[in-house]
Amino acid sequence: MAKKFKIKRGDKVMIIAGDDKGKTGEVLKVLPKKDAVIVSGCKIAKKAIKPTEENKEGGFVNKEMPIHISNVKKVEG
Repeated sequence: MAKKFKIKRGDKVMIIAGDDKGKTGEVLKVLPKKDAVIVSGCKIAKKAIKPTEENKEGGFVNKEMPIHISNVKKVEG
């Protein structure tokens, strides 16, 4: 049976634990297999990317990483 969360894509949430505690953002994606969500503007990491035909130089990209669902709470607004 699939897991059900009260938080859905597009909801506004606040980070309640971790390095980004107190920040708010919109849920971009819910990852039920990992019990995690991806929040816009929170938990940003630099990821190295290899050169490809679209991106000839490669380099680094800032990317939002998953946050465990227990570390966020839904806010109204």
